Amino acid sequence: MSNTRASSDPDVSAEVDRALDELAGRRISVVTGAGVSTDSGIPDYRGEGAPKRSPMTAQMFLSDEESRRRYWVGSHLGWRAFTAAEPNRGHEALASLERAGVVTGIATQNVDGLHLRAGSSRVVELHGTMRRVFCTVCFQVFDRRDIGERIERENPWISIPENVPLGPDGDVAPDADLDFVVPDCTVCGGLLKPDVVFFGEFIPAEKFREAEQIVRASDALVVAGSSLVVNSGIRLVERARRRRLPVIIVNRGATKADARATVKINGGATQILSRFAEELPTRG
Repeated sequence: MSNTRASSDPDVSAEVDRALDELAGRRISVVTGAGVSTDSGIPDYRGEGAPKRSPMTAQMFLSDEESRRRYWVGSHLGWRAFTAAEPNRGHEALASLERAGVVTGIATQNVDGLHLRAGSSRVVELHGTMRRVFCTVCFQVFDRRDIGERIERENPWISIPENVPLGPDGDVAPDADLDFVVPDCTVCGGLLKPDVVFFGEFIPAEKFREAEQIVRASDALVVAGSSLVVNSGIRLVERARRRRLPVIIVNRGATKADARATVKINGGATQILSRFAEELPTRG
C-alpha cells in the first residue's frame, strides 16, 4: 500500500484522523456503492460526472418488448466493457483489511464483482450480479458468458464500440434501433433477465438478512462510495445506529445519512480506504 495521505485538504485529513480513532480496535462492517468502483472506470449514477440517463425499471423490462430489446443490446455491449474493469486500490484495501481480521464483511450495492476479484471473501451483493442470467418463467440460471456467446452468434453484426458510455449496472444506451435477436430460455423459451435488481424491484429478503448479519457481527460501520439514496444502504445504517455503533461515511458529496454519521469524510473512497488499510491493522 502507498503511504500517501488521503488528502492534502486539512479538513479532510482531520476527519480521516477522527475516523481512524473511532475505528481503532473495532471489527468493521462495510457498505459500498458505485463510488468505490469509479476508479476502475465504472461511473456512478449520481456522483459528479455521472451520465445523465435513467436506469431500466423492472416494469419497463417485463412489459415492453422494445425496451427489453434495447436493454439487451446495451447490456451486452456494456457487459463486454464492464468485464474488462479491474479492481482498484480501494477494493484491494478492503480485501487486505478482511485478511487482517479488521473487516467482518462487505454489503455492496454494486453488481460488478470487483470486491470478489480483489480477494474479499465475505461479500453480499445486495443488488445482484452481472455474472448470471436467469429465466423469469422456470428460473433456470445461466452463466452470462454463455449468454454472451449466444448473443454474438445470433447477432453476428454486433461489436463493441470504442469509448462505450458504460453505466454502473454494466449497460450502455444504444444510439440506434438495431435488428437484435433477444435471447430466450433454452429450457422453456421464457424471458431471460440479468440477475440484477432493477429499479422498482425489491432486494431479496435473504440477501438483506445476510447483510444484517455482517453488521451485527461488527463494532463499527463504514459506508464508502454511496449516496445512500437507495433504501438498502440507509436501512443498514439504521441497524448500526440502533446498536450505537460508530458510523463512518466516505463519499464525495452529500449522502442521506450525513446527519447521522459519527464522522463524514468528503473524499474519494480509493485514497481513504487505502489509508484505513495502512493504519488500522496496527492500531488494534
